[in-house]
Amino acid sequence: MFNDRLRSTRLHRKYTQQQMAELLHIATRNYQKYEQGATTPPYETLVTLSDILDISVDYLLGRDEFLKSLGVFVDVPQANPPRRPNGRLSQ
Repeated sequence: MFNDRLRSTRLHRKYTQQQMAELLHIATRNYQKYEQGATTPPYETLVTLSDILDISVDYLLGRDEFLKSLGVFVDVPQANPPRRPNGRLSQ
């Protein structure tokens, strides 16, 4: 689930895999492994991914029930992932 949501969100935000890798300061091949589901990112990278894509970590991890409890509408197609509550980054 994580890899599918990561890929669909990246595509929706119009980033390439290479751009994502550069923003994360990792090799493109390592980023591709996240989208393929071959490996999972460390916690710090997961948070950075969330910041770059302007999406909650909970959404990326498939924790939809938690998002619903925040009042975030999550019944959207993968092509149009929800943004964070109020569209703001966490402080």
